[in-house]
Amino acid sequence: MKSPTLESLSTIEEDGSRKFVHPADVHGRFTIWRRWSALVLLMIYILLPWIPVNGYPAVFLDVQERRFHFMGLTLATQDLWVGFFLITGLAFSLFYVTALFGRVWCGWTCPYTVFLEHVYRRIERWIEGDATARRRLDAAPWTLSKLWRRVLKHGVFLGVSALIAHIFLSYFVSLKKLYAMMQGPPSEHWLAFGVTLFLTAALYFAFSWFREQFCIILCPYGRLQSALTDDHSVIIGYDQKRGEPRGKVGSTQGTCIDCRRCVQVCPTGIDIRQGMQLECIGCAACVDACDDIMTKLKRPTGLVRYDSHVGLHGGKTKLIRPRILLYTVLLVVGMGAFALSALRITPVRASAVRMVGAPFYEADGMLRNQFLVRVINKRNLPGTYRLALVGEVPPNLSVTGLTETLQLGPLAEDQKTLVLALPTKAFVKPFKLQVQVTDTERGDTMTTRVLEFLGPDPRLQSDAPLHAKDFIQ
Repeated sequence: MKSPTLESLSTIEEDGSRKFVHPADVHGRFTIWRRWSALVLLMIYILLPWIPVNGYPAVFLDVQERRFHFMGLTLATQDLWVGFFLITGLAFSLFYVTALFGRVWCGWTCPYTVFLEHVYRRIERWIEGDATARRRLDAAPWTLSKLWRRVLKHGVFLGVSALIAHIFLSYFVSLKKLYAMMQGPPSEHWLAFGVTLFLTAALYFAFSWFREQFCIILCPYGRLQSALTDDHSVIIGYDQKRGEPRGKVGSTQGTCIDCRRCVQVCPTGIDIRQGMQLECIGCAACVDACDDIMTKLKRPTGLVRYDSHVGLHGGKTKLIRPRILLYTVLLVVGMGAFALSALRITPVRASAVRMVGAPFYEADGMLRNQFLVRVINKRNLPGTYRLALVGEVPPNLSVTGLTETLQLGPLAEDQKTLVLALPTKAFVKPFKLQVQVTDTERGDTMTTRVLEFLGPDPRLQSDAPLHAKDFIQ
């Protein structure tokens, strides 16, 4: 068996061909914790579309109706700017965790790792056996036994991929609508069918063949970790001072007996004893494997462990350091910005804009400005709203199209054409107005952006001579 080196990827043979990794099964405290955390994450992914909150799934990205539901909070398209703070906050939180604990996200909570290690590879172990049996099956000629095992494995892979793809689609169309789509022919909903088919094929390809290559080649996070970590970041490492020189059982040399158990269980096929590598996803499989060997040999565990570079060389790890303090401040500021942004989200949204065309019209001695008022009810319940003009409202201003009350159903919206008319002789200068929208049930009040009533320059209507200074503001 080829030993992993730092000269090339451990999943590439000397002739450049792909080397398939078959990690051995491992038992230990970290493996148990990872399996429980994976089970919780899988249950969250499966159950979120089933859990109703305020009449909608807990997470429902209703693209068709342009409404996005998160744990009872409904966002309209106009509120998606809040998502900027959410997405950037999650990304920065990942960087923050990396600075503290290295690539622990990849090995414990990354969806790709959760599906690969705790779903697809478990299925493979169940059908084809342990790592030794799988390698033997790969090298064996095609027989009836090998054929039915491969057909069964890939058939289950396809079924699981289709199930994951359908669950993903339910986040965008809801389970009820998804079930209705499944009852009809694909011709009635080509887009949904195409998306599901593409996702199924992509998942099947990724988890049946591409596998750890995604983490090694495509995922940019592995490249970023070198810039995000330092000598005090807690990673998985090998205690070289204690383990070297390697010797056999019963020798008086280092603790490591070169059993290669840490290499056999690694899901990316590396040798952790060669130091930190971008292929390491921090899954701790090698930690459990080495601890198991040390326990059997009645030697202290921790030869391979979670520790910092400083700790592995006999120093003291400092979790609180200038970088972490700076990241903490930035994280708190980001959380504050997100909280303030979320507080600005109101259950009703109103806007008023000038209609396309001339800024004003003049006919029969009247000036007319036209606006479009839009009111959106973002709640999952019907609402009644009172509309009124506020601001510098002249007593002789005529208002048309602005009803005093507006009835809107759940998540509904309505548009009104607002026409403001004023006698031309009464127009002295532009004045500003706003449309005030009040929720009659909740008492919430909001105003639209400032509208300006425009008209001709009164100086142009006068018989007095004009000078250049009259047009200088």
